[in-house]
Amino acid sequence: MTTEDDWPEGIPHRLYGRRRGKKLRPRQERLLEQALPRIRFEGLDFAAGAEALWLEVGFGGGEHTLAQMRANPRTAIIASEVYEQGICSLLTEIIPEGQEATAPPPPLLRLWPADARELLLALPEASLDRLFLMFPDPWPKSRHAKRRFVHPEMLPIVARALKPGGIWRVASDDPTYQDWVREVFAEQSLFAPHAFHEARPEGWPPTRYEAKALEAGRQPLYWEWRRA
Repeated sequence: MTTEDDWPEGIPHRLYGRRRGKKLRPRQERLLEQALPRIRFEGLDFAAGAEALWLEVGFGGGEHTLAQMRANPRTAIIASEVYEQGICSLLTEIIPEGQEATAPPPPLLRLWPADARELLLALPEASLDRLFLMFPDPWPKSRHAKRRFVHPEMLPIVARALKPGGIWRVASDDPTYQDWVREVFAEQSLFAPHAFHEARPEGWPPTRYEAKALEAGRQPLYWEWRRA
């Protein structure tokens, strides 16, 4: 597995912020200690026979991942998140209380509780049909631009893992990040425009971050890019 010391030149050692918020409750600790190891992604065997393989980078509270899983029961999904409270939110929905040590995970869902770049670099070439990046941390200060997941140095890494014709969905409510997405994708040839929406289209489940943006009066934008 690739580690931070092996990143290609130009890739920062860290894109995400904190891993943990408030002190975990006993149920959350059990989920991380007992349930997470059974659902942690360890290889593509779990996806054998699936119609497609999707990856969500930074699933937050898990609403989008769970909605996609339920709407697409024959699709294998890897969901990546480092924030422990977010991981617990998703696990709470799929692991019954009291069965943290025994309940089987959904057969076509696996979690990656580490840097998604490690996973992208380790996956076989052209293994993903779709990648989701929903409302990522915008890192709005100019000096932090290198920490944005949408980055010129990241595009080849994503492109390597996506199949030709595979789709990368990006959603953001931050004006700085929206301008950055336009700028980065305008100066590359790995991805072609597939669709652009100013309102969330059908098939894009809502998230808590989108709800907060709309409540605050911010305008989310939604892109789909196709792997050339």
